[in-house]
Amino acid sequence: MISDNELLAIRERAEKATKGPWKAFVEGRDMECGSSFIQTQGKDIEVIGATEADFDFIAHARQDILNLLDEIEKLRSAKF
Repeated sequence: MISDNELLAIRERAEKATKGPWKAFVEGRDMECGSSFIQTQGKDIEVIGATEADFDFIAHARQDILNLLDEIEKLRSAKF
């Protein structure tokens, strides 16, 4: 089981990251030329050696982690 302190630390890391949403742009899939990158509300993130799936995972993690944390909090506070 993940402790409340661990969940809090995960939330703090996610909230300190550059504001979302993040979106992956993969060369050959989303654009014809240039290098693949992750678009953020700040500076774009470039990752060397990442696969298309890696780009999608990293980009979605910014939103997914906070959504999962909210769901965990909701489930833990639910009365059964």
